[in-house]
Amino acid sequence: MENIAINEDKRITSDSKPGEVMLDIQKLKKVYPTPKGDYVVLEDLKLQVKKEEFISIIGHSGCGKSTLLTMIAGLNPISGGQILLDEKPITSPGPDRGVVFQSPSLFPWMTALENVLLGVEQVFPQATKQERIDICKYYLDKVGLGESFNKKASELSQGMQQRVGIARAFALKPKILLLDEPFGMLDSLTRAELQDVLLEVWNQENITAIMITHDVDESIFLADRVIMMTSGPYAKVGDILSIPLERPRDRRSVLEHPDYYGYREYLINFLEH
Repeated sequence: MENIAINEDKRITSDSKPGEVMLDIQKLKKVYPTPKGDYVVLEDLKLQVKKEEFISIIGHSGCGKSTLLTMIAGLNPISGGQILLDEKPITSPGPDRGVVFQSPSLFPWMTALENVLLGVEQVFPQATKQERIDICKYYLDKVGLGESFNKKASELSQGMQQRVGIARAFALKPKILLLDEPFGMLDSLTRAELQDVLLEVWNQENITAIMITHDVDESIFLADRVIMMTSGPYAKVGDILSIPLERPRDRRSVLEHPDYYGYREYLINFLEH
């Protein structure tokens, strides 16, 4: 495998031309005040994500991965620097960011369709009721829930609930998809199934995506680039590994690719040091 190491400039930004960048994180800082003084979670974090790119972010627990994602989502205030989404500063949550958390956070008394419809009604108020329902059904069908539109969330398995969460995020037609370890609570078989589902829908939608994960294999399988964060406090981007495997991808071809174990070793070495 050639040129696997990333030089200092490439660690911070991608070689992007104007208009190519969907997300631009500039000198980002996050501080939490404590009785013993300020605790700096992130400092001087820089990253650019291109339009239609899928990146995964890995790092040790406590390095600020989820903090970073919630800041991009607008759910966590920025202490310093800025985050630009499509050249506009992020200051609050918005439907231009679809978020999938580890727990799908559905209303248990509502059906799968009703849970997705909640967001769609907010984002597409001009559409007719039937048009909004059609959007929901389209994405629920894409994630394999075509027969479960009218099942209450409480009647669905954890894996099926997470499928609803993925459908809900895509149905908003966001500029960027934010995934915070969405498969972390699932068994390995369900996890693999939903990775395939996510990749299939993402390939069709071409939405910029950022995924937090602890799973090295998952990060390689899904991403165009893997962002490695240093351990906190004062965490930042420590290295970036490009994964130039052909798309669309399938699990077997990725596992059998001659560079796969080189990528895996590189990421594990980073995490062990």
